[in-house]
Amino acid sequence: MLFSSLVLILLFWQWRPLPALVWEVASQPFAMGVTGLSFIGWFIVLTSTFLINHFELFGLHQVANNLVGRPMPAPSFRTPVFYGLVRHPIYLGFIIAFWATPRMTAGHLLFATVTTAYIVVAIQLEERDLIAVFGEEYRRYRERVSMLVPWRKS
Repeated sequence: MLFSSLVLILLFWQWRPLPALVWEVASQPFAMGVTGLSFIGWFIVLTSTFLINHFELFGLHQVANNLVGRPMPAPSFRTPVFYGLVRHPIYLGFIIAFWATPRMTAGHLLFATVTTAYIVVAIQLEERDLIAVFGEEYRRYRERVSMLVPWRKS
């Protein structure tokens, strides 16, 4: 987490706009639809964090338990709502939010491409950890539920 945060700080600090236009949706109703799709992506991200444990995901639960001297409860494997459709709805929401834009510049395209690649790598590492924690239960879940595309089995 620390390394990811440092890389993001570097990215924000050194970012240079690349304003060349890659695509632009000319139709106002269609552009509004694409923007709406982006908002749906952000909604999926936010909702998915609360479906698991928003405060544990960002480390707040661990800090609070440590401050009061309570041990962390054992992790439990759950698949609420979106997690029954795809294994990684937070990542899917980010991908939708980053790519669904009525005006794609070269800079936005670079950002969307790099973050999508980062997400693909992160999924591999995260799934390795989830198998280590949940074992056969997670392996069965992987067989049943697609990684990112709801209607496509792995």
